[in-house]
Amino acid sequence: SPRRTYSLLEPVHQEVSRMSKDHASGNADYERYLRHKTPSDDDFLKVRSDRQMVWYNPDPKEKDDYASAEVVSEQGDELVLKTETGDERKVKKTLVQPRNPERFDGVEDMSELSHLNEAGVLHNLRFRYNQDRIYTYSGLFLVAINPFKRFPIYTPEIIEIYKGRRRNEVAPHIFAISDGAYRAMLNDHQNQSLLITGESGAGKTENTKKVIQYLAAVAGRTSNGTLEQQILQANPILEAFGNAKTTRNVNSSRFGKFIEIQFNQAGFISGASIQSYLLEKSRVCDQAENERNYHIFYQLLAGSS
Repeated sequence: SPRRTYSLLEPVHQEVSRMSKDHASGNADYERYLRHKTPSDDDFLKVRSDRQMVWYNPDPKEKDDYASAEVVSEQGDELVLKTETGDERKVKKTLVQPRNPERFDGVEDMSELSHLNEAGVLHNLRFRYNQDRIYTYSGLFLVAINPFKRFPIYTPEIIEIYKGRRRNEVAPHIFAISDGAYRAMLNDHQNQSLLITGESGAGKTENTKKVIQYLAAVAGRTSNGTLEQQILQANPILEAFGNAKTTRNVNSSRFGKFIEIQFNQAGFISGASIQSYLLEKSRVCDQAENERNYHIFYQLLAGSS
C-alpha cells in the first residue's frame, strides 16, 4: 500500500537528507577555511599598479621584522621610502626587498610569486594565516602553521573532496599530499615517503595523525576496519610513553618515529609497523623548569586514584 511504501522509504529519505546536509556542511567548511578567493578584475583596478613597493626592516634589532613602503626616489645607493604611516626615510638599496603586487596576496602556491624573497614569503603566510588558512604550498612542499585552535577541515566530508583529485584542483591540505603519495604508489608501483618536519609545537604529530586518518579512509577495506582502527589507536599509546609537556608545547614528542604502512596489490591497507628512535631518556630522571615527565607517569597515577 502507499502507506507501507512510504514507511519503508522514509529511513532512506532521512539518510539521503543527512548525507546532503553533511555534504553541504563540508563544502561550506572547505570554502571558509581552505579555498583562497582570488580577487576579481574590478578589485585589481582599485590597486595602483604604477607604485614601486618594497619591504624594509624598520627595526634593525628585529632581523625578521618587515614593513611595506613606497619608493619615492633614488639617491645614489639609497632609496627614499614613504612608509605606511606617511613618513619618509632613507634606506640603503641592499637592505630592501621588492614587494609583490597586491593581487598575489594570499596565493595558494608561493612558487607563483613574481618576487620570491623572505619578506614576501612571510607576508603571504601571515596573510593566509589571518584568514584561517593554515596550509600553503611552496613548490613541492606543504607549509603548515599551527593555528592553536580546531578547524573543521578533517571531517569525512573534507576527505571526500580530496579523494582522487589532482593537487592543482583543490586547496592546499595535508590530505592532498597524502592522496598524491597514495595515487603515485598505485600508478607507479613504487614506495612513497612523506617527511614531516618542523620545530617544537609546529604540528608534526597532529599532521602525521591526519595522514594516517586519510589513508585509513581511502585505503581501508571497510569504514570501520579493525586493522585501520589499530593503526589509528597506536598513536595515543606512543604519545603516552614518548610525549611530554615542555615550555613550548603541552604534547611535545620527545622521540622520532618512522611509520610504515603496507598495502596489497589492490591498494588496501594490509599492515603497518612503527619504529621509534632517539627517545629523550634523560627526561625520566630530570626535567627543566616548568616542564613535565612523560604523560604515562601522570596517567598511571590518575588511574590509580
